[in-house]
Amino acid sequence: MRLRGRDTSALAVGSVVSGLLAYVFFATTTRALGPEAAAPVSVLWTYWSFSAAALTFPAQHWIARTVALHHDESDVRSALPRLSCILLLVALVVGLLSWLARDELFHRDGLAFPALMAGVTLGSGVLGLSRGTLTGRRRFGSVATALVAEHTVRCLSAGLLVLGGVKDPVAYGVALLVGHLVVVMWPSSLRLGPLTDRVRNRASALRFLSGASGGQLLAQVALTGGPVALALGGGTAVEVTALFAGLALFRAPYTIALGLVSQLTGLFATWVAQHSRTKLVHAQRVTVVLVIAGAAVAAAVGVVAGPELVRLIFGPEVRLEPEQTMLLAVGSAVALGNLVLTVLVLALDRSAAVARAWLAGCLAAGTFFTVADIAPLDRTCWTFLLAQASAFVILLVEESRGRSRLPLEAHGGRSTVAPPTL
Repeated sequence: MRLRGRDTSALAVGSVVSGLLAYVFFATTTRALGPEAAAPVSVLWTYWSFSAAALTFPAQHWIARTVALHHDESDVRSALPRLSCILLLVALVVGLLSWLARDELFHRDGLAFPALMAGVTLGSGVLGLSRGTLTGRRRFGSVATALVAEHTVRCLSAGLLVLGGVKDPVAYGVALLVGHLVVVMWPSSLRLGPLTDRVRNRASALRFLSGASGGQLLAQVALTGGPVALALGGGTAVEVTALFAGLALFRAPYTIALGLVSQLTGLFATWVAQHSRTKLVHAQRVTVVLVIAGAAVAAAVGVVAGPELVRLIFGPEVRLEPEQTMLLAVGSAVALGNLVLTVLVLALDRSAAVARAWLAGCLAAGTFFTVADIAPLDRTCWTFLLAQASAFVILLVEESRGRSRLPLEAHGGRSTVAPPTL
């Protein structure tokens, strides 16, 4: 119990420090280059956040789930060659599309930033492998250290560029990319266990990762895409900045939880292997209760202190109304529940359900955003909450469906049936 508490604390601290350092890197880059010259790095940084959601997170949780189910790394090693080829293909496609759209994306010619986009894609996949292996081996302290080390390398690289008077945006793009090289600190995480004679299903690994990647990409759009939607929906530049600040503020607990949920993957997968419906039901109910309680607290904080917190942290010119901060705070609280439910549904091997939930949530929110006749900023805040709430309800339904298909658990929480395979 003491060891588990220490792991949880390490992951929490690692997530907080990692999130802070990510913004330090971006702030350093913007100050060093100026807002105009830093624009292509901003695009690269934004793409990094999406690639982390679509590649790093799914790979990490798939590996951790697989190891927890089968107690070895054989299935991961078996699927790795095919998955590596797919990752390379995705990186090439991203690089090509970035090159074709280089003027619109980066406002500059050349291959440098398209190549960096491809490199970030590869790096995100390799990070997912490394963190997944460390998580599967229950080396949570190393996972926490890796989170911090990734952004520490970026900040140190950017700092050296500033001290050297470098003004080339490409150099700062390379500084972002080299953060992925922290995997060399744990070379054993890239060496998987030996193959066994057990029958494997490589196709299901691709199915799992495809669903998880699509779902997490949509979830990231719902979580961070508000400022873009507001800009397209007629919001002013001041409103876009205020919304970005509000989302960043109330998303802080989510950022911390993102590192913590790596512990849940193996635990939930073990319960699934044991066909322990009782424990899964308890996990779902606890999540629902905590989300309801958290939403109530978030609503109160958003109304009473939200506007002042935004002004205090981001400056007196950044203003949001109490109703707007309430909506952002409640939506962020629901997002925490969605994160836990996502890990729970993934443990049930229902990654496609995650994609369906977020597709439905984004469609519902997008429809509201299109037809609602209210002020653009208010409409965007309501859209954010609607996307999170819709996905939450659907994830609850999908988790219940997946759990109902498990064989009945035997006495002591263990089934005599062999654990499901990937």
